[in-house]
Amino acid sequence: MTSVKPPSGKDQTMNHGDIKLTAESVESIGDKRASAVETVKTAAKKLFRGARGSHDWEHTLRVCNLCERIGRTEGVDMEVLLIAAYLHDIGRCYQDASDGVVCHAKKGARMAWPIIRKLPLTEGQKKNILHCIQAHRFRGNAGPVTPEAKVLFDADKIDSIGAVGVARAFLFAGEVGARLHNPEINIEEAAPYSRDDTGFREYRVKLRKIKDRILTTEGKRLADERHDFMKKFFERFLEEYEGKR
Repeated sequence: MTSVKPPSGKDQTMNHGDIKLTAESVESIGDKRASAVETVKTAAKKLFRGARGSHDWEHTLRVCNLCERIGRTEGVDMEVLLIAAYLHDIGRCYQDASDGVVCHAKKGARMAWPIIRKLPLTEGQKKNILHCIQAHRFRGNAGPVTPEAKVLFDADKIDSIGAVGVARAFLFAGEVGARLHNPEINIEEAAPYSRDDTGFREYRVKLRKIKDRILTTEGKRLADERHDFMKKFFERFLEEYEGKR
């Protein structure tokens, strides 16, 4: 499991705009195990004020719903899974602000520690939550190892494909000021966060490959169905763009 070292000293207080969260303030609103998930949900939601639509609080809620669906079939620790799901994208604004230089998964894992540090969870659960957050992006060797991390990875990726995935791809393209389509270039060589970072580029570079990366049985079933819809959409998109339909 990829480990995330809990910060110490001044790093245990987190500022986000006009919001200040400390381990002590989190503890005060969540001193019972049964309320840990709701405690984290309340804290996490505040961190999405002003978030871009493609990775906003609604995305987090959809991922949580998918985690509920997939997680129960996998027999995972649902408390760990849902806490990680609510926190998995809290670092996303830093990645967007840096045009991709900052990894939101690594940043989010560091931001999550003050929120979960004093929750009534075992040290193993806390370590697993941080691993889930850091591994959900799956870059390099930081892949999901625990069952909970695999479910979160699948849920996050499944929300990127299908009808919702198509909508989010074009939403993100609009956020970075991309055009609708550019048939004059090799779209797979276009730079991310550029005018050519289109919805179709997102499909060609990332989305069409997702179904083959899914790790759970239920996740694979959901991903296959969504992939088929998405593939047909982009085939039709190109035909309409070229005036063939």
